[in-house]
Amino acid sequence: MNAGICRIKFHLSQSQSLKDKRRIVKSIIARLRSHYNISIAEVDDQDLWQLVTLGIACVSNHNQHVDETLSKVMNFIVNNYPELEIIDHQTEIFSGP
Repeated sequence: MNAGICRIKFHLSQSQSLKDKRRIVKSIIARLRSHYNISIAEVDDQDLWQLVTLGIACVSNHNQHVDETLSKVMNFIVNNYPELEIIDHQTEIFSGP
């Protein structure tokens, strides 16, 4: 079993309140879940209305599939949400027996 995690932090310049942020984040999470077989949640910065930190996890039999899936998720965010400024992202892949 192979697992990969990705943590993405970005700035929402158009968000003017926590309500705006929740609407945008829910939309991003729903679209990513419908396109990819991943687990995703907001994992930090819940009280800050212009910062979002998403945690994404993927499990597969093949390391390459995990890496490709997480890369596609990152590309999807960049291509479909140009208004988001990505501040940081980290990816780790764990290989098991």
